[in-house]
Amino acid sequence: MCYRQTKLWHRIAAAALVLAVVAGFASAAEVTITQTDGKAVVRIDGQPFTEYVFEGYAKPIFYPVIGPTGVGMTRNYPMKEVDNEAHDHPHQKSIWYTHDDVNGVQFWLEHPERAGRIVQRDMQIEGNRIRTRDEWLAPDGSVVCSDARVFEFGTTPAGRYLDFRITLEASHGEVVFGDTKEGTMGLRTHPLLRLQADPKRGNHTARGQAVNSEGIEGKDVWGKRAKWVDYWAPIEGETVGIAIFDHPTNPRHPTWWHARTYGLVAANPFGIHDFENKPEGTGDMKIPAGESVTFRYRFLFHRGDFREANVAGEYEAFAQSD
Repeated sequence: MCYRQTKLWHRIAAAALVLAVVAGFASAAEVTITQTDGKAVVRIDGQPFTEYVFEGYAKPIFYPVIGPTGVGMTRNYPMKEVDNEAHDHPHQKSIWYTHDDVNGVQFWLEHPERAGRIVQRDMQIEGNRIRTRDEWLAPDGSVVCSDARVFEFGTTPAGRYLDFRITLEASHGEVVFGDTKEGTMGLRTHPLLRLQADPKRGNHTARGQAVNSEGIEGKDVWGKRAKWVDYWAPIEGETVGIAIFDHPTNPRHPTWWHARTYGLVAANPFGIHDFENKPEGTGDMKIPAGESVTFRYRFLFHRGDFREANVAGEYEAFAQSD
């Protein structure tokens, strides 16, 4: 059955399931967070979920990320080298947030001479949440801007989730997030979730499929606006997937997706020139000095394909959350 044939059913089912899904957010899953040297370790019901690594790289990252079946859901490279992983784009580290043109400073590509760094200045752990404050530093060490982040962890009927809320602050003068596709809320998937293999770079097997909230499938999700994107594939005998949700309160919702066949999936509300072939600078977002903007995303690591996981219903529940 094709996506469009089931779309109406999902709309009806989503309405009926929203309350059940919301109730699932407050289920009996126990989340524990322990801070150690350079990272915070997150467990769900005593089992590993993820680690927030805030030292050792050009920006904080989540790595590893363990899905509901016990399988790692993101690429290991370059933190660790394993079979079937392409050795490309070393700046694409598991899960991260950054952008490649912030007042003209590169934060995405991690160029050794001209790239900026995101440095954590404070962390607070509160139940199933982590709160941080961070500074975005130019190569000369000056502060370009700041951010405040809140991460929340838990389970839903479909699997495990990671909520990512970031408030970008023009703390040191006006900030412009520039019009480039190289950004922003990013994830690099497990290699089997890729849509295409690349043997020359080390990936010999890919089994992934993708769809977005508008019913667009496969490689065509790139550059399109959508409320969510989902990638899934069979891994170690069981189908699992990753959905990324763009909250309806986000500026420029629904966002554009820098989502590639090689496993990069990034929500990018700034790269309009690249995505829609509009004049350069169309996607620039200016934050006046002293002001801020907030973005919210959810990563859902689920069992089954997008239908079995009821990704559309899960999104509706997230969209109604505070």
